[in-house]
Amino acid sequence: MKITLITPYAGHSRTGNRNTAYRYAHFLRELGHKVSIQVNWDGRPADMMLALHARRSHDAIRRFADSHPQRPLILALTGTDLYRDIREDSSARLSMSLATRMIILQEMGLNELTETQQIKTRVIYQSVAPTKPRPRLKAFFQIAVIGHLREEKDPFCCAYALPYLPTKSRIRVIQMGGALEPALAEQAEALAQQDSRYLWLGELPHWRTMQKLAQSHLMVISSRMEGGANVICEAVAAGVPVIASDISGNIGMLGENYAGYYPLGNEFLLAERISRAMCDENYYRKLLERCQARHYLFSPEREKKALESLLGEL
Repeated sequence: MKITLITPYAGHSRTGNRNTAYRYAHFLRELGHKVSIQVNWDGRPADMMLALHARRSHDAIRRFADSHPQRPLILALTGTDLYRDIREDSSARLSMSLATRMIILQEMGLNELTETQQIKTRVIYQSVAPTKPRPRLKAFFQIAVIGHLREEKDPFCCAYALPYLPTKSRIRVIQMGGALEPALAEQAEALAQQDSRYLWLGELPHWRTMQKLAQSHLMVISSRMEGGANVICEAVAAGVPVIASDISGNIGMLGENYAGYYPLGNEFLLAERISRAMCDENYYRKLLERCQARHYLFSPEREKKALESLLGEL
């Protein structure tokens, strides 16, 4: 089939949605399809559209549905779709109604949908290629925080947790990701000046980010909303346990009753989880074992087969 894949982010972007678009395109091409990645539909004929983001891709979705009402249209819902836009934005809701099928990235996302919407929705976990093991740093207990600096990520929660930890501890927090707003860059730089245990490295090449993640002892994901963070897949593949905010999107990735959750926005309890992971070998091993038990969900072959199955339905 000729498939038009819509992502609202330009080619130079390193956002999670753009990475998902490239990964989907790779799998679909391996399955024998021709894929054109576009920010907005150019109007050229296609047998099917796969669009990421209900609100941002609405124009392309609406025009394709109007032009080809009998052709399949798959909508992949993002975190801002699931946990904000479908409640507030009429265009996002219309995109959902026009979709033949929908994709969500973790099972808890089903709870945000109506029964009718759930019927046409499939859970397809994101994947990551196997990661070469690397030895952990010995000089520091390193914590990785990965992602663009934006409000939805509660980006500085880990930095704000540092004052609750002993100043002489071996902890070091490295934050990787570009600032989407100048004020957030200034805030990151100020935090680095205030506490030498916090380093903001900015946007790094992906291979370099993964190298630093693999050398870390923990990864913290403090987001306020997530559709299904690929960085969790990357940490699990690298054998790095995760401390996560207790939001639906993270619970859907790591499972219920995981010992590594902390209440969203609570820097004090985040510090407690970090301290326990550093000092309590049994707790650290418990986190690591749970993450390893979820590893099978994030295999590339599993994601590829799920996409193949979805297209088979259509």
